[in-house]
Amino acid sequence: MNKIGKSIINFIKKETVFVISMLLACISMLFVHPDKKYISYIDWHTLMLLFCLMGVMAGFKHLGLFEKVGASLLSRVQNTRQLYFVLIFLPFFFSMLITNDVGLITFVPFAIIVLHMADKQSLLVPIVVMQTIAANLGSMLTPMGNPQNLYLYAKSGLSLANFVLLTLPFTCIAAFCLFLYGARFTKQPIKKLTLKNESSSPAFSIALFAFLFILCLLSVADMLDVKIVFIVMIVFLLIYNKKLLLAIDYTLLGTFIGFFVFIGNMQRLPEFQTFLAKVVSGREVYVSVLASQVISNVPAALLLSGFTDNINALIIGTNIGGLGTLIASMASLISYKQIAREFPEKRGKYLVYFTISNIILLIILLGAYTLFLHNNTV
Repeated sequence: MNKIGKSIINFIKKETVFVISMLLACISMLFVHPDKKYISYIDWHTLMLLFCLMGVMAGFKHLGLFEKVGASLLSRVQNTRQLYFVLIFLPFFFSMLITNDVGLITFVPFAIIVLHMADKQSLLVPIVVMQTIAANLGSMLTPMGNPQNLYLYAKSGLSLANFVLLTLPFTCIAAFCLFLYGARFTKQPIKKLTLKNESSSPAFSIALFAFLFILCLLSVADMLDVKIVFIVMIVFLLIYNKKLLLAIDYTLLGTFIGFFVFIGNMQRLPEFQTFLAKVVSGREVYVSVLASQVISNVPAALLLSGFTDNINALIIGTNIGGLGTLIASMASLISYKQIAREFPEKRGKYLVYFTISNIILLIILLGAYTLFLHNNTV
């Protein structure tokens, strides 16, 4: 096989969901030929806001801000239980603002370094698995926590406060479960951990990106036109550091566009619309959880939102649905790839531990919804 063929295969493996979204969009075009209505399929507000948030996070990551915060907390750790709480709750809380993807990209490598320094490599699999769960569940609290939340938030018409109130009970249950898991760790003493910061980030640069993040939050709260923020972001990155534009995940944006086209076309087919609307109606949470296990929660949110008005239920379902299989939340693949690349001998153990832990938490959260929280989604 030549280099071009290998490159194509590697790209398909790396960006499977993007490729699937493009294929579905192309297939749907066979049934609904391209016309002027196609442009109305695209939710430009969500795409521009997602672009801006990714730009800000690329800047913060470039400045090493998240690692510095983690290193500061780590310097106060004295035993294995405290180590667990720091490593798990860093991605849990940070993912609420920086997205679950960025949280895992940042804190999984951070955890690997720390566990090696502490000579606690035996905790690698459980810690990274719980970090992944923490990032996926912490991110459910806010619209900017993950891509499907940002899209569903814009579609729902909820205020920022009401969105948080909707997801808060599930986030609290998740935090309590993570806490209980950590409480089982014995307080084994560890040597003082200090991560060296090779370079200091200019406070002015951090302030600039913090200002841009505030603009994004104002746009999320519908207090500032996202077009203004989008233009400001592009101009700023072009002047500050053009390379940060390359750090933005354009395939994620393309995935959204592909599913927007597919959904838009399917909605113009009466038979398909009637069938899917009938399947989803009244079962939004359960159907979105099930769909997430197979196609992941972002595509599930995009697909099902076109066939139900109960967006609140989809918000809950796609967030809970991020638990379960490895592809239920594509962010989970970030952790798995890191383990598979650096510790290939631990892949099997990781998958078993990941699957069991995810299923347990999925049952707990879905059970909580069914027994106590069903009315919150109405």
